[in-house]
Amino acid sequence: MATWNRSIHSIHKQYHKIPCETSMRFHLQKTELDQLIEHNTKILLQSSLETLKQKKKHDFAIDYTNDQYYGSIDDSNNRYVIRGQAKKSTNSFYSYISLCIIDKDERVTISVLPVEKGNSKTDYLKYFIDQIKQIKLKINVLCLNREFYSRDVFSFLQENEVAHIVPVVKMGKRLKEIIDGTKKRCDTYTMNSTKGKVELVLAIDVKYRKGKRGKNGCENLGFVVYGIDWDPRKVSDTYRKKFAIESSYRMRNVVNHKTCSKDSMLRYFYALISFLFKNAWVSIQRMHFIKVKRGPKTIESDMFRFDMFVHLIVEWVRRKLKVRLIVKCFR
Repeated sequence: MATWNRSIHSIHKQYHKIPCETSMRFHLQKTELDQLIEHNTKILLQSSLETLKQKKKHDFAIDYTNDQYYGSIDDSNNRYVIRGQAKKSTNSFYSYISLCIIDKDERVTISVLPVEKGNSKTDYLKYFIDQIKQIKLKINVLCLNREFYSRDVFSFLQENEVAHIVPVVKMGKRLKEIIDGTKKRCDTYTMNSTKGKVELVLAIDVKYRKGKRGKNGCENLGFVVYGIDWDPRKVSDTYRKKFAIESSYRMRNVVNHKTCSKDSMLRYFYALISFLFKNAWVSIQRMHFIKVKRGPKTIESDMFRFDMFVHLIVEWVRRKLKVRLIVKCFR
């Protein structure tokens, strides 16, 4: 279903050796949401963990991704349907938060959780950090987007001594004065809130637009940093790697199931399967498409692209399940 972007209703009509829709739904309903959440890391890493270097420190990123939802909202799914900015004619979404490695050629999704109303960002951060420790990986730096720019998040990460990079949200006259300038530099800033104060270190990189996107002049990029003593340009370049996570979302959409179900368990199960496809492809590349040569390992990615991986799976399924070539009719 994933490789064909089909629903349960339509897929069983295309093959001979496949259960009927009722049987498929019956067996899927045996799975509970809590079970999937508990074992999501094992599901995603079943083919990837052995290819990761556990002694090496990795760069991680945490980000949100949304699946559009056009159905009704009731007590069964109210906790998991998130309101947001309108996209593709809806402002209702099933949202997922993911933890990924963003090192080159190791962009593996470690864990994915459904976003639930009432859970704070620090709850998800604590869970992900625990998962990293359980699989015995080490954090070099954790990259977060502006949604995590808050006093609670910074306090939690500093208390747990997690090195991190978060882009600055320019709010307030004092902060804008610190960010503005013509030279890269580091500075300090005190974030005040009703819950208390937190001291932040800012790394400010200055880049010249040179006509990019029709703009000229210098651009000031401010980041909150902790646990690292890097040049602001290195901070900026490291954070840029986080945008590689967007490519994993595009790959995921290629193999995402189609469904109109409001069952949060079923939708989460489909999301895990789509991320698993991407992880399997990354693992195969690392195991079989590394050039034999001196020096650093390089992967010949053009030899085995993601669309080829999906194509091979589709062809295997067609041969295994036997495509229907005859359709019954009434006359």
